[in-house]
Amino acid sequence: MLKLKNVSKYYYQDGMIASGFTKVNLDLNLGEFVVITGESGSGKSTLLNVLSGLDTYEDGEMYINGEETSHYTEEDYLNYRRSYVSNIFQNFNLVNSYTVYENIELTMLMNGRDKREIKPIIEDLINKVGLKKYRHTLVSKLSGGQKQRVAIARALANDTPIIVCDEPTGALDSKASSEILKLLYEVSKDKLVIVVTHNKAEIEKYATRLIRMHDGKILENKVIKKIDLDDQIKSRDVNNITWINKVILGVRNAFNIPIKFLLMFAIYLLITVTLISNYGSLKIAEYEEINYSYSSYFMDDTDKRIIINKKDKSPITESEYQSIEKLSNIEYIVKNDLYNDYSVYMQNGHVYLDGYLRKDKVTNVDYGKNINGDNEIIVIGNPDSYYLKEEKEEVLKGTYAFSDENVSFRGKVVGIVYDSSLSEYSYEFIFSDNLMQLINYSTNINANKLKININKNYLNVYDNRIGISNKVPEGEVYLKDNLNGYCNNYNCFNSIVNLNATNIYHNDNIALKVSKVVSENNSKDLIDGQVDNSYISLYINEKDYNKLFNNASYQSSVYVKEVKDVELACKDLNDLGFNTLALRESKRNDAEMIMNIFKIFRLIVIGALVITLFFISYFIMKIIYKSRNSYYTTLRTLGSTKKVCVNILMNELITLATFTYTLFVIFAILVKNNIIKFAYLTKMTKYIGLKEYLFVYLILILLSLLMALRYGRKIFKNSIIKTYGERL
Repeated sequence: MLKLKNVSKYYYQDGMIASGFTKVNLDLNLGEFVVITGESGSGKSTLLNVLSGLDTYEDGEMYINGEETSHYTEEDYLNYRRSYVSNIFQNFNLVNSYTVYENIELTMLMNGRDKREIKPIIEDLINKVGLKKYRHTLVSKLSGGQKQRVAIARALANDTPIIVCDEPTGALDSKASSEILKLLYEVSKDKLVIVVTHNKAEIEKYATRLIRMHDGKILENKVIKKIDLDDQIKSRDVNNITWINKVILGVRNAFNIPIKFLLMFAIYLLITVTLISNYGSLKIAEYEEINYSYSSYFMDDTDKRIIINKKDKSPITESEYQSIEKLSNIEYIVKNDLYNDYSVYMQNGHVYLDGYLRKDKVTNVDYGKNINGDNEIIVIGNPDSYYLKEEKEEVLKGTYAFSDENVSFRGKVVGIVYDSSLSEYSYEFIFSDNLMQLINYSTNINANKLKININKNYLNVYDNRIGISNKVPEGEVYLKDNLNGYCNNYNCFNSIVNLNATNIYHNDNIALKVSKVVSENNSKDLIDGQVDNSYISLYINEKDYNKLFNNASYQSSVYVKEVKDVELACKDLNDLGFNTLALRESKRNDAEMIMNIFKIFRLIVIGALVITLFFISYFIMKIIYKSRNSYYTTLRTLGSTKKVCVNILMNELITLATFTYTLFVIFAILVKNNIIKFAYLTKMTKYIGLKEYLFVYLILILLSLLMALRYGRKIFKNSIIKTYGERL
């Protein structure tokens, strides 16, 4: 039983008090079809709102099955509406962007019902209200009478014992009004139906009780038809909405209104592009900080280089190189690491070039020709380099002189290759095989401590120079005649020469027999006239030389495809059992403190940007979602809590953010793979990896959560009645 005892309702506005109704006494029971009439302003709608729990009262007491309600909190009224009451409004209060089916489904999803199990129930209700052929039609496309039928079906789906109707036929023509009233009467057999109307004539034939109000008071409370009354109004079973139903509604709301979807898509795309651009700029600044850095030990200090050796200092095997090559982020390996840090200084007239050796070969040159003979050189440099742009013809003329403390030679530049990744003042060189042999010789001398003794007499440091000639038989050595002083009777023939090469990785020895003594007279026959090279003291076969110096690789350099791959590549190499040294981490930066301050400043700027984006996005979102206030008011009338509304909005915004971001990432991947050309995005995402993409996505999710929470507070700032009135 629903009972009012001396209940009054007042409104307070601008310091004034207005009466909605005063001292109302009323007993209502199941099975009744109660009609409340009266002119506008008589208090009938206010009374209906109090009875339905949409509004509170100030004086008296309302009882539900004998329980007092004057102490009810907002949550208590929420539970009352969910358990007992369904509302049918004059303006229908439906979700126009939902279909007939979805509007009826909404109330059942809100009550925790399974989406699959409720389908036959909804279909039956649609048939009952005569809308079978409109089940998948948007409510916005229905007539007024059809909309009211949907509202009735939704009320029946709620399966509450009380149905309250505020002017259910006020916006309908006479035919539609008659059909709606007849339908309400048919469903009122086991429920309490309360109808507020200003037109008594059209509804009186269905009423079991007629209540007439005037100036906030009940003037008449007349029983028209006597029925067996049930004085206990049984509440329906109430379940909380499930998380999956919240997700279903959130995803549905994300796409159901095209203009809203496009506007929110634009907002999230703007946020994404702004974050990626600024984050990308930060990463570019971070990686290009290396321009202010240098290595005191390594000539080739490119960011992509990682130096490796084995933890036990043993040689790196061929199978281990194959394991490295299988790593997805490795571009190439330089097994002889000594070449990497070999400086090249060459001069030909006024053309002066310096840099370091290139480890790989090139198949095509941009100017000139490729290496095809001895003593030939390819120069690699920036297209804007002065020599390679303005004087490229001069670069290919003449012979370049080169020397270091161990070797000297002359070579000719035959081709130019352009590489924009190099600075305008730095060059790389590719040497022909015979020139590389000389470089190999020099690097081995620098990397090893070489000791040579003849008949147990050690040569002085200036005589520790070895030449290579395949005219020397394997196992033998040709000695220059100026070393005869180390032998008995100044005759070194058949003497034993011991060579020892030592570095941090190995200690190798070979013993060779002196079979020839080289002089100016026989040098042409023995070693093709190389005796005039003052650096060389003795000559050995190439195989013996390799036994001493090139018998194994102990230290190599690995080059990654992208700078951002260095950290992951180091981890993978560590897992394979290698020590790693990333050149990027070994550099010295004289402006390090300034750069660190700059990075902190950049992070602060990004933090401020996120905050700014939040307020801008929320402001725009609030404008877009103003039209959605009716949706959340509808949810509240169906018994939704603030938490549930916020969760549904969160799921909607997260769905929009995820959809937008996924499209952006797909587009970025297409750009990265040169399927789509977009120079700006290519630059901004150059150093952005999975971790950075995930970070930006988490910021989008965070912004979505904050916007949902803030907007949720706005939705529940006012009472249902006030919010409902604002949207009319």
